[in-house]
Amino acid sequence: MEPILDPNAPPAAPAGDLIKESSEAAFVQDVIEVSQEVPVIVDFWAPWCGPCKQLGPLLEKVVTEANGAVKMVKIDIDQNQNLAQQLRIQSIPAVYAFYQGKPVDAFQGALPESQIREFVTKLTQTAGTEEKSPAR
Repeated sequence: MEPILDPNAPPAAPAGDLIKESSEAAFVQDVIEVSQEVPVIVDFWAPWCGPCKQLGPLLEKVVTEANGAVKMVKIDIDQNQNLAQQLRIQSIPAVYAFYQGKPVDAFQGALPESQIREFVTKLTQTAGTEEKSPAR
């Protein structure tokens, strides 16, 4: 059986730059500042939330496939309760899209992949960051 974390493994694929965990302390830097350049999808979730466990991997897949047209930040609401209160999050999963420092779109609950794709497409079209070609 292979170890889960292999210290000799190559660095993560580009998704490492596209998807990250964040916190209240880093929210301005990770979301507000980054969203000045590219839309940022913020996934508010909790480890005990079943629908969050379904939605998270789908969001990550769609964001990764967008090739840098959008980024994603994951916020554990159990660890960041003040932030969840400030944004008036009452149920999870809750997904907010930020662009130019402001929330521009949102949805609650687990959606099918096709609707997540529509959400990301609409966001990138609004921001003018439609899917970029992979860097060569």
